[in-house]
Amino acid sequence: MTNQVKAIAANLIILDRDGVINEDSDDYIKSADEWQPIPGSIEAIIELKAKNIPVAVATNQSGIARGFFDLATLMDMHDKLYGLLAEDKDAIKHIAYCPHTPDMDCVCRKPQTGMLDEISLKLNIALNPMVFFVGDSFKDIQAARKANCTPILVKTGKGLKTLAKHHSELKDVMVFDNLQQFVEAVI
Repeated sequence: MTNQVKAIAANLIILDRDGVINEDSDDYIKSADEWQPIPGSIEAIIELKAKNIPVAVATNQSGIARGFFDLATLMDMHDKLYGLLAEDKDAIKHIAYCPHTPDMDCVCRKPQTGMLDEISLKLNIALNPMVFFVGDSFKDIQAARKANCTPILVKTGKGLKTLAKHHSELKDVMVFDNLQQFVEAVI
């Protein structure tokens, strides 16, 4: 499905981080210096706040378990995000992260729903189709579906590869060029 909507009503927008908010790298984002916002993503988050739509982030960060960076460095990256949001830093209500590798079999790593459940509990917002999860990977889509949220795919980050590889499995998923285009549809 493409972005064939005029407006979307949303109770909550959950965003993947790498590839949705900031540029992604196959070599991992390992420092605040490497953490670079995708053009328009910061403005999109600010626009969601202006429309009173809460935003949360759910991000797999296996680079911690792999020893590429530590928790303090992850917090530095998130501080950079909050700094770019400036007076609108309260637009992001919660950031959930999974520090585990895929072989650790945890409940938080996407495509599992642990981070989405954490966000739901923290913000006291039930996971349902009025909660949109915006991601660039098939794991994001799977997690959204398992949690009864509405999955959204953006073409930034790994989005184009995801669309090409899983095209038939994404026929019911709205696809947008980037977070900014999705937010324009939301409002």
